[in-house]
Amino acid sequence: MYLRARTCAIGATLLALLGGCAAAPQRSEPQTPSRYDAYAGPPIDQFTWLGHFFSWEALGRDRAVVFTTPSDAYLLKVWPTCDLRWVINTIAVTATGGTVSAHVDAIKIDSAPTGPMTCPIEEIRRIDYQRMRADLRAQKHAQPGAAPPPPQR
Repeated sequence: MYLRARTCAIGATLLALLGGCAAAPQRSEPQTPSRYDAYAGPPIDQFTWLGHFFSWEALGRDRAVVFTTPSDAYLLKVWPTCDLRWVINTIAVTATGGTVSAHVDAIKIDSAPTGPMTCPIEEIRRIDYQRMRADLRAQKHAQPGAAPPPPQR
């Protein structure tokens, strides 16, 4: 019961925070690979979740980036039966003891076209967001017409 109340509270908070995201459905697939893919590490089993998101972004039907802080981001892949491309009224994540685990936890969404849906997490990859931002700053300061530098590893 506690988890359900917590999930509802999280969903309500996210609804308030993400209210600006309520626009027309995203019907087209985003470019693949996404800008995050070059910075995503290998799959990991779990990550620590402090009970709230800083932000999130759908990257297609079965992938999303979740920011747990302004600089900590994770690429989550869910089961292909889910569709994260639609406008989502609420989003929440299940967690056990402050840990989100692949193959155990799920993203819970509620969207107008699909209604409530539980999307089991198939894969988690940590994104090196600091390196991504550094590379973007370097590109911005590069001379016009120059090719962007490759991601640094």
